[in-house]
Amino acid sequence: MSKNINKVKTYEEIQAMREGGRMLATVLQYLKSETKPGMTTKDLSSLAGSRLKELGGDPAFLGYRGFPDIICIAINEEVQHTIPGSRVIKDGDIVNCDFGVLWKGLITDAAITYPVGEIGTEAKNLLAGTEAALNEAIRVVKHGVRVRDVSKAIERILKSYGLGIVRELCGHGVGHALHEDPDIPNFGADGGGFRLKAGMTIAIEPIATTGSPKVKFMPDGWNILTEDGGLAAQFEHSILVTHDGCEVLTLI
Repeated sequence: MSKNINKVKTYEEIQAMREGGRMLATVLQYLKSETKPGMTTKDLSSLAGSRLKELGGDPAFLGYRGFPDIICIAINEEVQHTIPGSRVIKDGDIVNCDFGVLWKGLITDAAITYPVGEIGTEAKNLLAGTEAALNEAIRVVKHGVRVRDVSKAIERILKSYGLGIVRELCGHGVGHALHEDPDIPNFGADGGGFRLKAGMTIAIEPIATTGSPKVKFMPDGWNILTEDGGLAAQFEHSILVTHDGCEVLTLI
């Protein structure tokens, strides 16, 4: 992960991130509502591109470290960074859409995982637990809080749902670059002593599995799968740290 200093954002920069974040959330909810069995992940990517163009934003992921598409779309055992392609979405799948928007020079980053049709109890628990972990982390964030306290909150909730915690991937600062300092692990690393400051913007993204937390990296250099073939999920928001809490920027 490239390192960029997480600068306290100006009012104008924060406002740009609010606007870009609303675009991002609009696209993600649109994809969720339009996903149907029989579509390919490339079909979803095309829908995302069309909707974002209507809204006026630019995709933040395209070309990042050579990434060839505008969005990452992972299904079931796919964990992260999956390039949209010919994989067909089926009834009973869970779909993770991870998207970034560039607007007025500022980047927001968010993701949702959602069911297609009826899913099993294990998948429902995975989605509920991963989203609950994100919500708990948001509750903890405020000026002066250490990253490790955010990480421990995520870990506590994921463990309470009996989920595996992917350690190779983490949250991060966001704004002037897609990845800024600090890293925000999804487990309580002792080294996460970085203190958040009001005006910083971060992306928190719990990533969990139904079985082993171990993952394998595919030859394309992007796609990451669960090692045991279990399901994976991710929920993510871009967040503004404030003195008395935080503001979620990637909401409609």
